Amino acid sequence: MKVNLVNFARRTSLRQLRAFGAVAHSGSVTGAAGLLAVTPPAIAQQVRLLEDTVGVALLERTSAGARPTDAGREVLTALARIEAALEDCAAAIEALRGVEGGRVAVGVISTAKYFAPFALAAFQRAYPKVEMRILVGNRRQTMAALESFEIDLAITGRPPADFPVARAVIGDNPHVIIAPPDHRLAGSPRTRLCDVATDTFLLREEGSGTRELMGRAFAEAEVPLPRSVEIGSNESIKQAVMAGMGVALLSRHTIAAEVRDERLIVLDVEGFPIVRQWFVVRRSEKRLLPAAQALWNHLVTAGASFLPEAPARAARRTA
Repeated sequence: MKVNLVNFARRTSLRQLRAFGAVAHSGSVTGAAGLLAVTPPAIAQQVRLLEDTVGVALLERTSAGARPTDAGREVLTALARIEAALEDCAAAIEALRGVEGGRVAVGVISTAKYFAPFALAAFQRAYPKVEMRILVGNRRQTMAALESFEIDLAITGRPPADFPVARAVIGDNPHVIIAPPDHRLAGSPRTRLCDVATDTFLLREEGSGTRELMGRAFAEAEVPLPRSVEIGSNESIKQAVMAGMGVALLSRHTIAAEVRDERLIVLDVEGFPIVRQWFVVRRSEKRLLPAAQALWNHLVTAGASFLPEAPARAARRTA
């Protein structure tokens, strides 16, 4: 059945969309009713009216609960855009009234937590009335939040390629291979990657930027991937390396304190450090309101000053 675009635009209400979104989120009409503080029959009616207007099923019933169909996912994307536009409108009206402050939501990939809090704290001192929400996660989680308009902007080491974004460079982000101080290759100059590959590598979960970078580095060097152990956080990886469980590829910015205290060393490996960059990104179509624009400007102009010191040795770059 072909969707009548005029009827869809005129007959679809925000109440219907939100009811559908709540069912998709909770997996049931009862769960959606609890989220929106209305009765289950009211939720069911709104979803039924929306499906009647669209002309196709938006939900499918599974053993795990109600799940959106392909058409349903399109409607959820539209709902996310509408909610983001309404939030932007409210914030813009506040700005026009001369209300100080405003709100900004920023995503920070977990590797950036070693410098981003200092940059964000400086912003808060400069703009104490701005309400800030910070989401910390791995790269996949952070980019998903950006794509769904859950956040205004994000700090990441690699901008997404699957949806359009505007980007600006914050500063360099060198990645190195770390080991315990008594490692067999400690002090060895320009070690080959194949020699390090005999060690166990401690790596982050699927979806992390450092794990993706490690895979590309070994592929480019035509070295088979080493034996590995997955560990869910940079802090745990550092502790495991210090305990002698293996070596790891991490951002130099995550290990500054441990290297300074001689609890970890950086191995001198050919092709390393791999220097990527830190970026601040936003969706291309996202209009930044005053608070978010001020944070963007702050990160672009002053963000690099909060980066920990990195090795001065020349390094190759990756895209």
